[in-house]
Amino acid sequence: MSEQKRLFLVDAYALIFRGYYAFIKNPRINSKGTDTSAILGFMNSLLDVIKRERPDHLAVCFDKGGSADRVEMYTEYKANRDETPEAIKVAVPYIYEILKAMHIPIMVKEGYEADDVIGTLSKQAEKEGYKTYMVTPDKDFAQLVSENIFMYRPVFGGGYETWGIPEVQKKFEVEDPLQVIDFLGMMGDSSDNIPGFPGVGEKTAKKFLAAYGSMENLLANTHELKGKMKEKVEANAELGLLSKKLATIMLDVPVTFDAKNFELDHPDIEKVKTIFQDLEFRRLTDNFLKTFAENGESTETKATTTLSETKSASPKPKTAAGAGQFSLFGNDGDVTETTSEYTRKTSETTSHFYQYINTPVARKLFIKKLLQQSSVCFDTETSGLNPITAELVGIAFSWEVGKGFYIPFPENKNEAQELIEELRSFFESESIEKIGQNLKYDIKVLAKYNVEVKGKLFDTMLAHYLINPDMRHNMDVLAETYLNYTPISIETLIGKKGKNQLSMREVALEKQTEYAVEDADITLQLKEHFQNELGEANTKKLFNDIELPLLRVLADMELEGINLDKDFLHSLSEVLNSDIKELEQKIYAAAEEEFNIASPKQLGVILFEKMKLVDKPKKTKTGQYSTSEDVLSYLAKDHEIIQNILAFRGLSKLKSTYVDALPTQVEDNTGRVHTDYMQTVAATGRLSSNNPNLQNIPIRTERGRQVRKAFVPRNKDYALLAADYSQIELRVIAALSNEETMIEAFKNGEDIHASTASKVFGVPIDEVTREQRSNAKTVNFGIIYGVSAFGLSNQTNLSRSESKELIDTYYATYPKLRNYISEQVDFARDHGYVQTVSGRRRYLKDINSRNAVVRGAAERNAVNAPIQGSAADIIKIAMINIHDKLTEGGFKTKMLLQVHDELVFDVYKPELETIKALVKTEMENAYKLEVPLDVDLDVGDNWLEAH
Repeated sequence: MSEQKRLFLVDAYALIFRGYYAFIKNPRINSKGTDTSAILGFMNSLLDVIKRERPDHLAVCFDKGGSADRVEMYTEYKANRDETPEAIKVAVPYIYEILKAMHIPIMVKEGYEADDVIGTLSKQAEKEGYKTYMVTPDKDFAQLVSENIFMYRPVFGGGYETWGIPEVQKKFEVEDPLQVIDFLGMMGDSSDNIPGFPGVGEKTAKKFLAAYGSMENLLANTHELKGKMKEKVEANAELGLLSKKLATIMLDVPVTFDAKNFELDHPDIEKVKTIFQDLEFRRLTDNFLKTFAENGESTETKATTTLSETKSASPKPKTAAGAGQFSLFGNDGDVTETTSEYTRKTSETTSHFYQYINTPVARKLFIKKLLQQSSVCFDTETSGLNPITAELVGIAFSWEVGKGFYIPFPENKNEAQELIEELRSFFESESIEKIGQNLKYDIKVLAKYNVEVKGKLFDTMLAHYLINPDMRHNMDVLAETYLNYTPISIETLIGKKGKNQLSMREVALEKQTEYAVEDADITLQLKEHFQNELGEANTKKLFNDIELPLLRVLADMELEGINLDKDFLHSLSEVLNSDIKELEQKIYAAAEEEFNIASPKQLGVILFEKMKLVDKPKKTKTGQYSTSEDVLSYLAKDHEIIQNILAFRGLSKLKSTYVDALPTQVEDNTGRVHTDYMQTVAATGRLSSNNPNLQNIPIRTERGRQVRKAFVPRNKDYALLAADYSQIELRVIAALSNEETMIEAFKNGEDIHASTASKVFGVPIDEVTREQRSNAKTVNFGIIYGVSAFGLSNQTNLSRSESKELIDTYYATYPKLRNYISEQVDFARDHGYVQTVSGRRRYLKDINSRNAVVRGAAERNAVNAPIQGSAADIIKIAMINIHDKLTEGGFKTKMLLQVHDELVFDVYKPELETIKALVKTEMENAYKLEVPLDVDLDVGDNWLEAH
């Protein structure tokens, strides 16, 4: 050989386990709920080796069936190993398929370990003049190192180090790498359960090797040893020799090094991409394509196994045509894929036909074609993000991949209304499915033009939320994840936030068209992807029967808004100012000086240096004293100044977040507050309120409750009605667990907390004390959230032992409840998710984590998510049914708010009794459980009175 060839042999399982644990704190879970951490970690390592070293020859070696010979010698060999994590069991078949698609040989032999396969192949290749690099972090391989065999070890923090003879000599303090076998035999190996000599560790083993050179020589000279060490070595001579045999890598495995078959070949690009797409590896796909594009040849040459050698050069992408070039029926509709095989797709690298239409004749032709479609994706472009104030700038449409059209809207409101009238027949057609990303926004914008979006809906954001609730759902992320496509950034059109940011109206029409139609085109493609995944996750019914109908309900509620008494809030702000100043003076008096109470740094110095409230105060990562809520709450019982500081914080937040902020959020054109309900935030299925958040108004304090007093009916002819599910989560868990004792209490209309207290404290229900009921209430709700004895003792006046005894008694009283909790955790371990009564899934990626804290949190979610989620499903069903009844009945009453388990209505007073009966009936019959649902109703001239 003119130049010595290099062979790289990869220890598969060593790198798979290493990759898996690299992601242990943040596992990679795809939209199907599959933990892909091990696959991703292994492939990152493999591609890194290929990129760094460009090996001539490469193979990946696996274990199969363990080492029969070693187990025969020593039955306890590797018997201490934990069961292989499920994610790794899932990963191996995928890795096999990837390696096959990459044309990388897989070397495996039944009854042998990868160490032995690698050892045998290394020695064979050495005889044929190859330099062999064993890719593994396992120190056992050091025994194989020679002039032409090296260890190629991944190191912490990235990169690799090569161990040749000098490195092994230094590491193990030996003259010959073969002495590593003696070293391992003497000290044993806990990971493989190799016993070694009792009491001999690394230092002693190195000392023995320096003195005697081998295990056998040591045993021949035990008379030179002294004391207990002499006794241990002599008594365990056979064990030591056995350990050496167990540590010896075999060199006679029936495998053959075939230089031709081991050559690093060109991968089957398309097959690898397909597998990566299935696994949702976006960045890894880029890494893979880049790795093989940089192999010294052109990308076209490298892809010869899957791409035609005669493939013509890619044509330039088509650009938007003007109105005079209207080509709806022309050849311009033929779209071909022209993107590079090695980069993420963009509008610049993908052939497409996006056209704007701005003449009456072109629009007439377009609308005729539009109305012939059965399913169309549309996307509105507006002058701002607030749908209450935003005006239409344009609407994009797409019903065929790679094609779409854009209709720009004039700024003049009358002209814009005339234009939307031309499109009314499309939007109000019951027979055409409307597709969109965050359709609620588009529906609200169009409602301002008196246009109702009718027909079947498909919202890609909502669909993805049901498929993978823990992931982000914005279109850019979805496009990159599922389509390997990077959309045009809005910042490239209008600039970043700030005074220099443009309005969409100021953007050139051609750029508007490219941006808007791309959104519609990409959303159309995502729909095709997600509708299949909804079926695979069994969430189609949930999507069609709950989430999509609710979208329309929420749009109406948000458009309606709620009336606000700004004068009352102004007076409340003055009261809060007075309260806050009074607290300030008390705090200053206790501290004997004035300081910035809102400054954690200054506050920490006062409390923990000057006043020395605790001996060893907790500090933050930056070295400052921690004055967080949990730290101060723990100290509050014993220190009045802490109580006042917490009260100061609470009132200050209440004032700034609600009392002073709410009046600024009243819309000028409606005079009302319009919250935005987010369907895709909480993984449990709960709705989230935003701008303003009306779900987090603190109602446990008197001042906090006063904020609700500011929400009032539209006028004197109306009143607010609040309808609240009574203890719905406890009713749900009683039904799901089929706990008869609890079910019976609910059916008999008993106070569930008093009933529980009666049973766990062993007293008649009419003799239950207030404290007993309070403790029982804490346990009732705490069980849902996995409360521990420690947690219960912190929330009550009970000691740790009393809390444990109460929890044990509780479970003894409700045995089926305890069984249900265990069953939920077991189900989650087996399936990776839990689900609600409507089939809503909560994926729990950490349910089998080795980290007890992380696993414990997942176990609590396994119990809590079905309960919270089922309660969320039930109130959503009730909202849909009530909205339908209000619409069908032509009532003036409107549903305004949903806050946790409560609905708030603006009721036209002459309709009050009818509405009360309607709401109670629909809420209590939204979903049939073994436990009756119960709803409390109240009416008032403001939300506080109604609640």
